[in-house]
Amino acid sequence: GRSVHLFAREGRDPLLLLLHGFPSSSYDWRFLCELETDHAVLAPDFLGFGLSEKPRDHDYSLLWQADMVEDVVRREAQGRPIFVLAHDMGTSVANELMAREGEGRLSFPIAGVLLLNGSMVQGAASPTLGQRLLRGPLGGLAARLSSERFFRAQFGSIFSPGHPLTDEEAEDQWALLRHGGGGRIGHRTIRYMDERERRAERWLGALREWPGSVAIAWGMLDPVATPKVLEAVRALRPEARVTEWPDLGHYPQIEDPARVAAALQAELGTPL
Repeated sequence: GRSVHLFAREGRDPLLLLLHGFPSSSYDWRFLCELETDHAVLAPDFLGFGLSEKPRDHDYSLLWQADMVEDVVRREAQGRPIFVLAHDMGTSVANELMAREGEGRLSFPIAGVLLLNGSMVQGAASPTLGQRLLRGPLGGLAARLSSERFFRAQFGSIFSPGHPLTDEEAEDQWALLRHGGGGRIGHRTIRYMDERERRAERWLGALREWPGSVAIAWGMLDPVATPKVLEAVRALRPEARVTEWPDLGHYPQIEDPARVAAALQAELGTPL
């Protein structure tokens, strides 16, 4: 399957690798990219998401997505150091890249990691009704029957009251989700949640033991990746720098991109 990615070659090192979440795409990062123009950026759409191909018979494993990311980085980054910014499902892809680097088999060096709201400790999370339906035995039917109205209600419920989902954002996100038959595969792409449970030892071990620099920034009004998830992540990585945003929900980079840009800048070190 072919993947689509945005790439801005101009800019200082490290190159920013932006890993999006479920059920959205690299489109989530557009506001941040308008604010963070100093660094080169690589923002792939995972297979099955956004404008990438959406094969109906594919096994949407995060190991496969991590392979795809390695492939894209190899092609585009030409040995530059990489800083990883990940959200939601993308945080587990970041954990896999950290695990690979820990084993000495990642094809690029990671200069640092900033993790936004993501249910890395799946057991501590509170999935939405839509996610529970897709994960259930009638997931295929739920994917086919999902309407724009249901999507807007579910997607809107994870934004904070002070920074609600706009009509324009909802329309764009729905269009990207449906693009190329994506509306029919939600029950397949959501299997990463099961994979998080299966690979917990590997991924949470990497979160705990990876020797590099890890920072965490969290919208505390997130009803899915709740403060309870943050607590579980902090217990694994007590030395991580943590930024808490008391008034933001699950999508900080859409709700208040300036604060995400500031957290990122703090990790990258401001230019002299």
